[in-house]
Amino acid sequence: MQILDDRKIRQKIRRLAIEILEHNYEEPEIILAGINTRGMAFARLLQAELVANASQKITLTQLRVNPANPLATEVALEMPIEQLKGKAIIMVDDVASTGRTIFYACKPILETLPKKVEVAVLVDRTHKSFPVKVDYFGISLATTLLENIDVQIADGQPIGAFLN
Repeated sequence: MQILDDRKIRQKIRRLAIEILEHNYEEPEIILAGINTRGMAFARLLQAELVANASQKITLTQLRVNPANPLATEVALEMPIEQLKGKAIIMVDDVASTGRTIFYACKPILETLPKKVEVAVLVDRTHKSFPVKVDYFGISLATTLLENIDVQIADGQPIGAFLN
């Protein structure tokens, strides 16, 4: 079942960008850290909307974490960790479910002292098992643990979000 179509996703991205800029208007730079492939695809869409409306610098980087086994491999950050010091960081993922992936993706960020760390997702599921607070979300859904949310973005264009 489709829960968001491309038009609604674009609308959510515009609203998220406005919220992010309102909460970070004094920041000279905002760093978007896309988590894995889907989070990075969503972060690129969010970055495009932010750049169109922001006066500050919007930097994009990627965090790679193994969601199935986050301790199996080191969490990789695309940019040097020193560049996060004193900056506003927004971790971006497509879906926040239990919060485990976002929780472990924070590991390299803990090696420096950013000004603040916030979380933005397109879909926030309401059954967190880890101490993760989503600051910006497109839609919040109460789902069962057996249901799956599939956000599809292809060639930089949102397709839809589906509940399976």
